[in-house]
Parts: sequence; structure tokens; C-alpha cells
Amino acid sequence: MTPPADPFFDHLRDALARRRVRDAPRRPETKEAGVVVALRAAGSLEVLLIERVEREGDPWSGHIALPGGMREAADADLLATALRETWEEVGLELDRESALLGRLDELAPSSRELPPLVISPFVATVAPEAELTVDPREVAGALWAPLAELTDPAARSHVDYRYRGQDLRFPAIAYRGHHIWGLTYRILLQLLSVARFPG
Repeated sequence: MTPPADPFFDHLRDALARRRVRDAPRRPETKEAGVVVALRAAGSLEVLLIERVEREGDPWSGHIALPGGMREAADADLLATALRETWEEVGLELDRESALLGRLDELAPSSRELPPLVISPFVATVAPEAELTVDPREVAGALWAPLAELTDPAARSHVDYRYRGQDLRFPAIAYRGHHIWGLTYRILLQLLSVARFPG
């Protein structure tokens, strides 16, 4: 898929190329995952978010997330993982040469209760007319969220979470009845910082 022409994407590609990507440490038991930060210019700049299906035993059940998932043995690299999972989850077939803008720093869940995992986020462009085909087994819904709304100070929020008798509070972005927090929140903050997108 040929990426759309937009000065922001050229700026973001240059910004990503100039920085040194930090890889997260791994242990022998560490699992790997790849996600796509899919951006499109459809009047305004938008990022693709998905709502994960609610599934027992899934620590991210029902969360707002980015398309992506766990690396499989047949995946050549984590970019291949991210692209494959994006196709499977929302039906977007992205070309690794033309669509890819760059890579963000790897990150891991902050909770020690979660299994050891490293997530590699890749930034890609999507044509405004691209259609989504959601796999209902994995994705409850998909939405394009304008970056201007996500960076609006009025969208700053938090999520309260009770765990093992402790009341925890996490920063979040409130968007149209959803709360974006945790790993997705951290990845989006990283994107906005690299791009210097005005908030």
C-alpha cells in the first residue's frame, strides 16, 4: 500500500531516523510482541486503535490497544509479527517498505505480575480510503482517533485499579467513552514526543 503524501509523515520519518532506538532487555523466558502505530491523514491526523475482546485470563482483556500481537516461530522479525497481526486483526495489509516510517523504543509491562514480555512498536502510514475488516474473535471494535483530540489537555484522565488490596492510579487519555492507558498510553506518548505533535 502506497503511503499518502503528507508533510507530517516526512517529518516523522526523519525524526525517527535521527534517533537511536532503545531495545528492552530480554531474559531466556521473555516473549516478544510487535504492534503497529498506524497513522492516516484523513482531514486530520488519526491513529488506529482497537478494543480487545473480553477474554478470561487475558491481562489486557477489553483494553484499548494498538493492532499487533505475539511473535510466532515463522515470523522473520518483529516487524513481520506486527504486520501479520495487523492483517489478521483489522484486515490492513501494510507494505514493510513503503508504509513503514520507523520504530519506537521497545518497552515492557511495568507490573512484575505479568509474564516477561518485550513489545516493539512500528510506525506506519495508511491510505485514508483503506477499509478495516475486524476479526471478532480478537477485536471488539476499531476506531480512528484524531491526534489533536488525544493531545487536548481536556482529555487527560486516569484509571483507578484495585490490585491485591491496593488502590492504584494510572495516567490515561479519555477518548469518547474509552480510556487509553498502560502500554498503549506509553507508546502514544512516545510517538507524540518524537513527532513533537502540538498538544
